Amino acid sequence: MEYPFNMWELEPTNLFVKLEGWYGKKRPAELAAVLRNLDRYVDLLNAASHARTVQAGFLHGEPSGVVAVDQKGGGGNLAETRLYTFPDDSAKVLYLILIGDKGTQAKDIQTCREFVRNLN
Repeated sequence: MEYPFNMWELEPTNLFVKLEGWYGKKRPAELAAVLRNLDRYVDLLNAASHARTVQAGFLHGEPSGVVAVDQKGGGGNLAETRLYTFPDDSAKVLYLILIGDKGTQAKDIQTCREFVRNLN
């Protein structure tokens, strides 16, 4: 598929890389599901004129412009899992901040807010 706009670049944080490794060992089905939805999200971003116009059932708007990608569509009884991202429209960079579950959601959102504040 050819896109009319610049392609988005993924920029994982060190925290994301660390948690991705943990999820790969402890919750591989959940990791596979959120990464599959991340691929779908990037395709949607590449086809859109602005990140804020992208919508899908597996995407959730969070404070400070953060977008959470969940595990929906992964089948089975997967634990609720969120991959927190921040799309920087001006640079066409999608920051992969961290991966978490329902139990860490409040702390994860706070970490994401701090990440975005420090980015700006």
